[in-house]
Amino acid sequence: MGKKLAEKWVSLLVLPGALYLAVATAAVVLGHTHPFDLSRVADRITAWANHSAATKGGGQVVLLLAVLAGAAVAGLASQALGSLLERLWLAADWPAWPRPVSRLAARLTARRRRAWIAAALTWHGRRDEDIRSLACGNPADPAARQAAERAMTRIAFEEPMRPTWSGDRLNAAAVRIERDQGLDLATVWPHLWLALPDGPRSEVTAARQALTRAATLAAWSLLYLPLTVQWWPAALVACVIALTAWARTRAAADTYALLLEAATRLHARDLAGHLGLDTATPLTPEAADTLTRYLAPTPPPPPDGSGG
Repeated sequence: MGKKLAEKWVSLLVLPGALYLAVATAAVVLGHTHPFDLSRVADRITAWANHSAATKGGGQVVLLLAVLAGAAVAGLASQALGSLLERLWLAADWPAWPRPVSRLAARLTARRRRAWIAAALTWHGRRDEDIRSLACGNPADPAARQAAERAMTRIAFEEPMRPTWSGDRLNAAAVRIERDQGLDLATVWPHLWLALPDGPRSEVTAARQALTRAATLAAWSLLYLPLTVQWWPAALVACVIALTAWARTRAAADTYALLLEAATRLHARDLAGHLGLDTATPLTPEAADTLTRYLAPTPPPPPDGSGG
């Protein structure tokens, strides 16, 4: 266990932090006047290495510890900032955000909803046309229908309820589960998670960790931005990292939502069986409603008004 923890500490904190310190060093040494003169960096590092304090064993240990500590601090900062970015991206509780931010989120959600409705109407129209053509014995080319569907899903898979694509992608899983099976995913999932076999559990865990790593990568792009004040090429590094994080976040959110939905559809009946409820195949709407009500916590009783 100690070995695995050390490996994670090195891979998640030290190595990205060490790279950040290297770029920061290049920014301090090169500046805007000589942005790509690597020989200046080599000369400065050689001068530092030949310093009397760095040639002694004690000085080398102190220097190594300082580098490790600085890298770890930068890694912890990226993880903390990544948690905040993940909350913003998923936007599960955006109505409770502070008013200026929640107003912006509301406007973004409304704009995304208008765009989605227009795209969804186009897709439904294309689909109805293809159905009529097929009924007449003249199958239509599905390219137009598929293009309309892609245009719709680029906005959201279901009607947007959140200001971000990733947040709506996770919300779509809950919407589909409730529409198709009558289950409240937020209520059922914690209990279903405890009953999942090891295989599905590990897949869901890996997808969730990938989403967290993508948010942390986006945080690194923000940490690189202050270095642009001293060294403008740091902006290129920040942009590349930000684009990579954006692509990984969307892919991770899509995978995580798919696995949440698949695990619920496959194992909700097993959860009902564990609880001694109806285990019909497939899970009937009545059994799904019973399962949701059984797992939902009861509301608090009304206060007695005594004030004691």
